[in-house]
Amino acid sequence: MSAITISAPARPGIPLPVIILAGCLIAAIGFGVRGAMGLFTLPMTADLGLSREEWGMAMAIQNLAWGIAQPFAGGFADRYGTARVLSVGALIYGGGIILMAFSPTAPLLYLSAGIVTGVGISVASFTVVMAAFGRSVPPEKRSFVFGIATAASSMGQFVFAPVGQAFISNFGWATALVYLGGVLLLIVPLSVALRGRTESASGHADLPFMQALARSWGHGSYRLLVIGFFVCGFHIAFINVHMPAYLVQCGLSPEVGSWSIAVIGLFNIVGSLLSGYLGSRLPKQLLLATIYFSRAVIIALFVLFPVTELSAYMFGAAMGLLWLSTVPLTAGLVSLFFGARYMGMLYGVAFLSHQLGSFIGVWLGGYVFDQTGSYSLVWYLGILLGLGSAIIHMPIRERSAPAFQAALA
Repeated sequence: MSAITISAPARPGIPLPVIILAGCLIAAIGFGVRGAMGLFTLPMTADLGLSREEWGMAMAIQNLAWGIAQPFAGGFADRYGTARVLSVGALIYGGGIILMAFSPTAPLLYLSAGIVTGVGISVASFTVVMAAFGRSVPPEKRSFVFGIATAASSMGQFVFAPVGQAFISNFGWATALVYLGGVLLLIVPLSVALRGRTESASGHADLPFMQALARSWGHGSYRLLVIGFFVCGFHIAFINVHMPAYLVQCGLSPEVGSWSIAVIGLFNIVGSLLSGYLGSRLPKQLLLATIYFSRAVIIALFVLFPVTELSAYMFGAAMGLLWLSTVPLTAGLVSLFFGARYMGMLYGVAFLSHQLGSFIGVWLGGYVFDQTGSYSLVWYLGILLGLGSAIIHMPIRERSAPAFQAALA
């Protein structure tokens, strides 16, 4: 097999800082709108007469559709170009959010908020952005740049949580959804800066889709990474969707819920940047194990003590430091294992596991609440899963997968 190279990463003449800025803005908008979905739990279930489980199922389907579509979205971006994929994704994503405003029944919500929006998120996600960064940025700087992209996503959550609540309070939830759907269209012009596709990576074999997938799953460290990422999705989706309602149940105002989500986003800016910085200097698998163990401890402290406005913000700050700090480390390990050529597809596979966890976390939260009138069982499960994921990450080895090494001519 002959040596292979990476194609031009972006449109000629566009400097790397512009590429990074555009990608970060896309990540902020896409993740920010998604992060505001928990604010719609109470107004939509009350006005439409939906049960908490029905609402949770719509969000669970969204996460599952997002996860299933992600490897294909990443693969299309690798092969056909990032800008095209992001633009199509923005149109699907925005359309799904707007259709939510015209979905008065659970089945229609499963279609609009679930399938359409979930597919749109995957195709316009920061995962696709990170694949573009992976081919544009030198390997030694990727973890840090992945951290910047993740921090930008968190800034979007910080901005869109209070903005989304303000839209709901002033215009109603239906109009708020239309406005948020319109904002997503900004991704289309921003994606121009990320034009380009990854043809291949120097020193790594150029494999067909299914062969690359089969070889990646044969790498033991990758399997452990994928399994552990399930827990990240469980934690994030459950907290993001159900915590605002949980805080209201504890006697706090809806505004405390929105600001708690915003605080998570604000502190995750620090956590993501720190994670990306440390990931280039310390073993990534040990950092991941520490993050999951710390999440378990923080959740335990939150549920074992009385919930107050102060404790909600403290929980948001502590969890925010760990919120998406797993992403630059996980993406960095995938890039290290398999190279830039398969970054979009194989990180997408790991993200599918993340979204399976999200599906379970969101649906189980609604189901347990409807059956028991409390979220306590799901909080306790989150503690156990955090401890389990910490253990799973310990045996991971930080080295390239031999099956992906190309035989150079």
